[in-house]
Amino acid sequence: MLKNKKTILALSLIPQYFLIKLLSNYPEFVEEYYSNGFYQFISKIFRYTLGWLPFSFGDLVYAFAIIYIIRWFYKNRKRLRQDTKNWFIDVTSAFSIIYFAFHLFWGLNYYRMPLHKNLNLNADYTTEQLIFVTEKLIEQTNKIHLEITNNDTLKVEIPFSKRDILKLAPNGYDNLKEIFPHLEYHPKSIKKSLFSYPLTYMGFSGYLNPLTNEAQIDGLIPSYKFPTTSSHEIAHQLGYAAENEANFIGCLAAINHDNIYFKYAGYAFALRFCLNEIYNRDECLFEDMVADVNKGIKKNYEEVRLFWETHQNPAEPYFKIFYSNFLKANKQSKGMESYSYVVALLTNYFDEKSL
Repeated sequence: MLKNKKTILALSLIPQYFLIKLLSNYPEFVEEYYSNGFYQFISKIFRYTLGWLPFSFGDLVYAFAIIYIIRWFYKNRKRLRQDTKNWFIDVTSAFSIIYFAFHLFWGLNYYRMPLHKNLNLNADYTTEQLIFVTEKLIEQTNKIHLEITNNDTLKVEIPFSKRDILKLAPNGYDNLKEIFPHLEYHPKSIKKSLFSYPLTYMGFSGYLNPLTNEAQIDGLIPSYKFPTTSSHEIAHQLGYAAENEANFIGCLAAINHDNIYFKYAGYAFALRFCLNEIYNRDECLFEDMVADVNKGIKKNYEEVRLFWETHQNPAEPYFKIFYSNFLKANKQSKGMESYSYVVALLTNYFDEKSL
């Protein structure tokens, strides 16, 4: 009987796969009934249940799962050679359950309506628009940087602990919901990852656990990156699975925060993406524009670059390739390059708005 149940579970992976493919063709349906319906209900249940814990329950689940998998393969090492069919059914049935839970609890958000359509923004932009917005961002970021440091050559040092930054991060969403009511964030469930060291060497600054809806932040990244990284992961919690959309919403949440250090981090974040796109289009123009950026801001950028260079390892590209392929499998055709498409949202949003 147990064997038959496992076989049924394993075979259920096939109709699940085709059902997901079918739903991916109906973003309006996913948007209305899942992303703005069922998901809002289930995500709040998870955040109410686990958000109060001072540690990441999801990370513990991952740790026990890894130990269990290693133990299972060790105990079944002989069976793997002698009874290939049954162990394959065992593994596939387990994967089928995880596949179902992933899409039920969070993953279907990959197939919702594109954010630019919900916000009535254009999907494309011209180089002239990009230059205009980048100049505005340079002016505003320089201004806030000087308000903090009173010296254009000093980098910004955030005077809060990382734990305090995580507590402050949701306040930006309290302000942002005045503009976009659907971005209300309550209750909160954002924590430093228990796996910050391996996360760093894998090259990631944070992630959302799709099975527990906990936002995980790499506790080792520079404090300057904490406001935007935490705001980015909160956007994922609110159901915005696409990386460019989470970047955009997280950026707006930081910019709309009452705290000046969050504002600085948000504007510097947006500016960096726009400058990178300027560089991709015209290196000479980039050199001219980056010369107008305060030296202290560039020191913050350098701080982050050196941090990641210090923690590079030979396996990191493989983790990035794996995650890029994961994104491509979930309708983000550019893989990890989709992170840069935040520029399209930023350019079209700020093109008509004052900073």
